[in-house]
Amino acid sequence: MNIKVNSTANYRFTIIIPAYNEADNIFILEKSLQKFLPRSILTTCVLFVDDGSKDNSLIKIQEICIRNPAFFYLHLEKNSGLSAALKAGIDYTFSEYVGYMDADLQTNPDDFNLLLHDISDYEMVTGIRANRKDSFFKKLQSIIANGFRRMMTHDGISDTGCPLKIIHTDFAKRIPFFNGMHRFLAALILLQNGKVKQIPVRHYPRMAGTSKYNLWNRLYGPFIDCFAYRWMKKRYINYYVSAFNVD
Repeated sequence: MNIKVNSTANYRFTIIIPAYNEADNIFILEKSLQKFLPRSILTTCVLFVDDGSKDNSLIKIQEICIRNPAFFYLHLEKNSGLSAALKAGIDYTFSEYVGYMDADLQTNPDDFNLLLHDISDYEMVTGIRANRKDSFFKKLQSIIANGFRRMMTHDGISDTGCPLKIIHTDFAKRIPFFNGMHRFLAALILLQNGKVKQIPVRHYPRMAGTSKYNLWNRLYGPFIDCFAYRWMKKRYINYYVSAFNVD
């Protein structure tokens, strides 16, 4: 797939926001992002990826992009899942750095500055949800899933589900994508011999809408995906060209 360089190349940092049926949150999120962009320590744009929403999320996103010059969007033809939405966003990003956050307002875009301070020294900087504002059952599921994933991948990541991450775009574009990949972003960066740093960020209760996750995709899906990652890790190819004469 040959994607032409687009407007994101005019910025140093692109925030991807996957959205599926988040119409109740979109305009509130817009205000939060409008406040952050002038405060960002790097020139920043926003790239919404509407993941085939069945509500009026897309209409609201299009309205936002009309009135905000640094806001852009993609619309996926059908609901394809978070990993596909992230891949689409990364494919269409041409800034130096790419990050993402969820549209559910449970994280604060201002905390991207905490991550941006260290991104020049690491290939990925990821958040850890401090004082997580979720139910006991959801937190228990995450503890189990994170523990099993760390045991299988040895990535050392405390909170892979934290939706506040920044990656060097050239590294992000080399990630081998598969369904469920979003749970292994740090492990996949480490697989490329990249360095990853974790930083605590704020977390809030969901304001509106409903979570797209349940027991099945929090525990069973990650369990199966860990074996897929282990298989790929054993066969992953890293190489370094020491000299060339190709223009």
